Amino acid sequence: MSRPYIDVGRTGQKRRTLDALVAAARQLVADGAAPTVDDAALVAGVARSTAYRYFPGQRELLAAAHPETAATSLLPENPPADVTERLDAVVEQFTRMILETEAQQRTMLRLSLEQTADERRSLPLRQGRAIAWIAEALSPLQGQMTEEDIHRLVLAIRSATGVESLVWLTDIAGLSRDEAVASQRWTARALLRQALTQGPPPAAG
Repeated sequence: MSRPYIDVGRTGQKRRTLDALVAAARQLVADGAAPTVDDAALVAGVARSTAYRYFPGQRELLAAAHPETAATSLLPENPPADVTERLDAVVEQFTRMILETEAQQRTMLRLSLEQTADERRSLPLRQGRAIAWIAEALSPLQGQMTEEDIHRLVLAIRSATGVESLVWLTDIAGLSRDEAVASQRWTARALLRQALTQGPPPAAG
């Protein structure tokens, strides 16, 4: 198998070029654009032919520019054992991440609504990273609940958190961003408490 372009030759310079392209794309996204590889190359001062060696197309560029791309876990270094504390830690970190990158998140949400179903599935916003983070937080429930029940609970919690919920809580409900974060954390805890005391969300059918 051939090695990726960035791992061959002048890797330090290539890493700087990659970082410049990603930074340019993130700035363009923050400004409300849906940058192409050509757009990012122009802003970064990188030759178009060089930029395409890193990103074959717009989808790859947007995936790299998405704020959540690098995060593999949102739990603290020494995560608590209590499932409620674990979930609250993840939801707090997730919602704060959304706030810190709100402009980019809103643009990604807009793009996901404007594109076709196949195109939406390729966007980072639709690739379920938050689902994996929430599932990790709820891992102590394994053995206490079935995998299917845990998954339904994860989806219920995800539906009440993230940029989609933030947009509704702030733009429609008129909450401040701090109030929106507090509301999402409260809802997540309430859903977990309901699942533990009354059972998980119902299955379809």
